[in-house]
Amino acid sequence: MVATINSKSYGGETLEIIAFRLHDQEFCVKTTTIREIRGWAPSTPLPHAPADVIGVMNLRGSVIPIIDLAYKLGMKSTVANERSAIVVAEVHNMVIGMLVDRVSDILTIPASQVQPVPEISASFDKSFSEGIIANENGMICFLNLAKMFKGTEVEELAA
Repeated sequence: MVATINSKSYGGETLEIIAFRLHDQEFCVKTTTIREIRGWAPSTPLPHAPADVIGVMNLRGSVIPIIDLAYKLGMKSTVANERSAIVVAEVHNMVIGMLVDRVSDILTIPASQVQPVPEISASFDKSFSEGIIANENGMICFLNLAKMFKGTEVEELAA
């Protein structure tokens, strides 16, 4: 990984992240929000569900919503295949599954490598992202799940 200057200040700590791909882009989240990673299994669709909700699945006796993370991020929907994965996370005390194309890696990085998201325009909402991590293979967008899924939105998914 490439060291950066003018990084977002996290102190001297390190971050454990899980990186995954959505189409041709790489994203990551903190491992502390992740419960498990599962292979793709079909979910049960829900009538009148939000567009980013693929359906629900049974996770050891608990029914959890499965989110099309690419669609949630404003990208083309993911078409699940045998390489796809469900990243199970806990957000606002609720468990959700996020469909990703594939999990790339679990990394420990110096927090100083997280660079701020650049200002693009006044209407650009960068709240979904903690920052950008530059490495030898390109850039990884560091997602903030708590801001992506507002507390009220997660409660609606559970209802």
